[in-house]
Amino acid sequence: MNTLLRPRSLFLLAVAAPVILALQPANVDAQTKSARPPQGLTAGTTEKDKMNAWTVGLAGGLLEGAPIRLAAEISRVVDDGPNLHVLPIVTRGPTENLNSLLYLRGVDMAIISSDSLEEYKIQVPQIQSRIAYLLNLFPSEVHVFVRPEIQSLQDLAGKKVNFNTQGTAAAYTGPMIFSRLGIDVEKTFIPHQVALEQMRKGEMAAVFFITSKPIDAFVRGRWEPGFKFLPVNYEGKFEDYYLPAVLEASDYPNLIKQGERVSTIAVPTVLVAFNWPKASNRYQRVARFVDYLFSRIDRLQAPGFDPKWKSINLGATVPGLARFSAAQEWLDRQPHRAQALQ
Repeated sequence: MNTLLRPRSLFLLAVAAPVILALQPANVDAQTKSARPPQGLTAGTTEKDKMNAWTVGLAGGLLEGAPIRLAAEISRVVDDGPNLHVLPIVTRGPTENLNSLLYLRGVDMAIISSDSLEEYKIQVPQIQSRIAYLLNLFPSEVHVFVRPEIQSLQDLAGKKVNFNTQGTAAAYTGPMIFSRLGIDVEKTFIPHQVALEQMRKGEMAAVFFITSKPIDAFVRGRWEPGFKFLPVNYEGKFEDYYLPAVLEASDYPNLIKQGERVSTIAVPTVLVAFNWPKASNRYQRVARFVDYLFSRIDRLQAPGFDPKWKSINLGATVPGLARFSAAQEWLDRQPHRAQALQ
């Protein structure tokens, strides 16, 4: 998938596009050269200068996905008029967001799945020094849902398994996990709703979901006896990007018996930033963003925002990445507040 590494335009929200293009270039080479922090606004400052002085771009993902919704909520909470303006950007999907962060003008931050770093290990060996994380937002649990005759992951060898449409997290992470397990399945990439109906008819053996639990299709859906989730055991081959997780009866009472648990793995969904030099204009913008977001995180935990914010842990780490300097400095200044949010 080398084409992922070539700069390319993304589909932006219509209202965001003109502003994004007005931002100063964010290409890797240009941004790592000397850049001054934003200066005080003067009487001669143009409206364009005022608008761009403290504007940052945040790549979110597909319009129907959870990350773009979180990006929009972040934008609402940290907005401070000319002092800070966050532009949530709709992209082709979460697997494209890292590409956007590296190469697309006007993008300072992105919401990514941590295992998307795998795509860049060969082509961009320094990837882990190019970006840094601000927040471990939430885990996305792996759900391998199968028909009654399937008893183990190995039983899926040679059978149809759906990984949702291309560009989604499932379409990226699912095949990689099966590859690591050494199980060769017949991969399909169609909407999960269609695949679930094919499962009922016996035309599809399994569907691979990766998103934060619980999933409505399994909570509200009615399934014949024998349809179930298969365990995906956390082991050494998953230690680089993944975390251990479980699915429980409280998550899916119609599919998991009371007292039983299904072991699985989760990939962290992470808010990351380009690792700008401290002397640069863009670093100062992201540093201000960190201060606003961390200081106002309690507002995101109020009614009206995504419930995922209630379990946020400002001090949570991310496998394989270093924390953005300004984020670590904020935590060092206010350790008691950070611990209270854990």
